[in-house]
Amino acid sequence: MPRRPLGQLEAEVLAALAGLGGSARTAELVERLDGEPAYTTVNTILHRLHEKRLVTRTRAGRHYRYRLAIDESELVAGRMREHLRLASDPGTVLSRFVSTLSDEEARQLRAFLEGAVTEEGAVIEGRGERG
Repeated sequence: MPRRPLGQLEAEVLAALAGLGGSARTAELVERLDGEPAYTTVNTILHRLHEKRLVTRTRAGRHYRYRLAIDESELVAGRMREHLRLASDPGTVLSRFVSTLSDEEARQLRAFLEGAVTEEGAVIEGRGERG
């Protein structure tokens, strides 16, 4: 299996944790991740995420149960913003990003930009659609 880019496994672990309702043990996450990463690898990633205060942990017998410390959308949006901030040409990056969106994602983005979407992403009926 090829190595994942730096930070990708962290993102995958956080996404898997969110997919499991925001709380899981290491073994549950290993089962959920593609490529069957080693238990010790996932445990190391969880330890790092705990140090970064992105997850919390509580004892559950001999193991820890990990929980997301922040909302997944907040985390992903922050990463996107940081990448955009570091780009030499943010406009081109945005253009390239938008060109990769599905029709539904583009519709949601359009509605959001027109003020027709709640913070949770729900489209407000009658707004955001052009006639």
